[in-house]
Amino acid sequence: MKSSKLITAVCAACFVTVAAFAADLSGSWKWTQPGRNGNPGFEQTLKLEVKDGVVSGTVLGMQGPQGQIPDVAIADASFKDGTVSFSVTREFNGNKRTSKYTGKLDGDTIKGEVERQGRDGNMMKSEWTATRAK
Repeated sequence: MKSSKLITAVCAACFVTVAAFAADLSGSWKWTQPGRNGNPGFEQTLKLEVKDGVVSGTVLGMQGPQGQIPDVAIADASFKDGTVSFSVTREFNGNKRTSKYTGKLDGDTIKGEVERQGRDGNMMKSEWTATRAK
């Protein structure tokens, strides 16, 4: 009897811990996207939501040097063992480009890598650090 109560208590504690940890990902996150060829970077904002274990979100649009960039929903999102991953596909002049983000959540910071196709068609990787907006 005592062991079943202990197991129940441990399972409940694990469930509460996992639920609280997953909820920690929800919110607005900001980072500076480096500009091309040494040009100034621009701030990006990502809104994430975790509901019933499912991660969804939107990268907010902005005014870019070549016009308005619309909001875009993230795809292929997951959050497991403190690591978040998702992809963002944008279309420019009829060409679709997908960026794949992965990062480790540490409090109010997500730090990892983004992989995207360069103008020459080769895949590029760069560091990515987002901070929770307050």
